[in-house]
Amino acid sequence: MLNFSSFRIITFDCYGTLIDWETGILASIRPIISAHGAHLSDQEILRLYGEIEAEEESGIYHPYKDLLRAVVLGFGTRMGFRPSDQEQQSLPDSLPSWKPYSDTVAALHRLKRRFKLGIISNIDDDLFAATAPQLEVAFDYVITAGQARAYKPSLEIFELAEREIGIARNQWLHAAQSVYHDVIPAKSLGMSSVWVNRPSRNPGVGAVRPASQKPDLQVSSLRELADIAIPDA
Repeated sequence: MLNFSSFRIITFDCYGTLIDWETGILASIRPIISAHGAHLSDQEILRLYGEIEAEEESGIYHPYKDLLRAVVLGFGTRMGFRPSDQEQQSLPDSLPSWKPYSDTVAALHRLKRRFKLGIISNIDDDLFAATAPQLEVAFDYVITAGQARAYKPSLEIFELAEREIGIARNQWLHAAQSVYHDVIPAKSLGMSSVWVNRPSRNPGVGAVRPASQKPDLQVSSLRELADIAIPDA
C-alpha cells in the first residue's frame, strides 16, 4: 500500500479520469457513423477511438482540436465514408460540454485539503479552460500537451510538469485512467502511479490503446482514491 503521507502533490489526467469522456465520445461519434449507414457497438467505438487517437498522437505534434478532427476522419477511413467538415468539427466542439464523473468534484475537494493538485492532460489550453469550471477546484498546476507540444505517453510532457512543479518524484503521485498514456511513463520516471480503472463500456481499457504495466495502486473511482488517501476525512 502506498504511504500517502510521503506525497506533496497528486497530478491527474483529466479526460477519462475526472471527466466522463466515454459518454462524450459516444454521443459525438455514434450519430456520425449512423448518418453514413454504419454501425458499431459502444465497445467497438471506444476501441477504435483509442486506436486512432494513439496513432495521431504518435506523429508530429498538432493541436488537440485538429487531432480530434483527424479521429473523426479516421473512423470514416476505416468504415468507408467521408465525414463532412461539420461532422469533423462536431467532436472538438462537443468537448467543453463533457461532464465530470459524479464522484469527481467531491473527491477533488477532499484531496485538496491535504495535497497540491495538478493536471497533466493531452489537451489544448483553451479546451481545458472550458472544462475547468466544471471541476470546481483551483488546481495548483495545469500542464497540457499544448504547452509541451507533445502528447503522453511522451516523457516530454511529464518533464515539463516536473520543471513547473519543482517537487521530487518520490513526493509526487500521478493518477489516471490510461495505463498506456500515464501509468507507463510515470513508472518509467520513478513516480508512484494510481490506475483509476473506472467502469467502462470497454472494460479495463476504455477509449485508449491497450497496454500493460502494474500501477502502485488500482482504484475504481476517485472517491475510492480519496477514501484511501484521507481515511479520516
